[in-house]
Amino acid sequence: MMKKIRSSNLSKLIFSHIDERQKLKLVKCNKSLQRKIDISLINYKLFSGKYLLYESNIKVKEFNIINNILIFEGVYLNGKRNGLGKEYYNNGKLKFEGKFLNGKRNGKGKEYYNSGALKFDGEYLNNKILIGTLYDENGYIIHEYNNINGIKKEYDYNGTLIFEGEYSNGERNGKGKEYNYKGELIFEGEYLNGLKNGKGKEYHDNGELKFEGHYLYNHKLKGREYNNELLEYEGEYFNELRSGKGKEYYNNNLIFEGEYSNG
Repeated sequence: MMKKIRSSNLSKLIFSHIDERQKLKLVKCNKSLQRKIDISLINYKLFSGKYLLYESNIKVKEFNIINNILIFEGVYLNGKRNGLGKEYYNNGKLKFEGKFLNGKRNGKGKEYYNSGALKFDGEYLNNKILIGTLYDENGYIIHEYNNINGIKKEYDYNGTLIFEGEYSNGERNGKGKEYNYKGELIFEGEYLNGLKNGKGKEYHDNGELKFEGHYLYNHKLKGREYNNELLEYEGEYFNELRSGKGKEYYNNNLIFEGEYSNG
């Protein structure tokens, strides 16, 4: 018994001057030594490159094991982030604040740029944006997400709406509308994997119909061209040029019918 007491006291004396984090690194795999120096992996854990410091039964601080920088603080349950929490950049600035479930962002939250400017404000589902608004560092809206029904809005650097429509897998998929820098409608139609694909209509800046027809991978395939709201051409295209069978009109009168090649 005396030997065990002396060994325990000696261990405490040797480790007494060592920082708690460094102490854990030295004894993390030695259960016997952990008991001797009154340290327990129930309260201090080392895994996946992170260092956990339990401030209470549920409140935790995570540190990067390499540089001991705080990367998260918040609520932990069942060994994972569950509840309100905050994430930080390596420079200590706030990166994210919001709700977590089973270690992932779930529910309301806000993201910030390294500069401190608001980046995103909305809701998440399993670490993915569900609904909300994305901003640039100057506070202008870049995107508005609504992945509940697959709708998203895009804005240019001036905050002008340039697209609104259906999204899936991070790209334009389904029906949508494009606008120019003045906010005027210039296209409406169908998209596939981010490209115009299917039925669509193009408009002049003054709002007059320019083209209606079918697209294939962002290129006109077949349709009708208009000028001053009068039909000018109907037929086939290749690489945006009239190619294949077509008809040409002037003042709504047919003036040519035949084959086109490269315009």
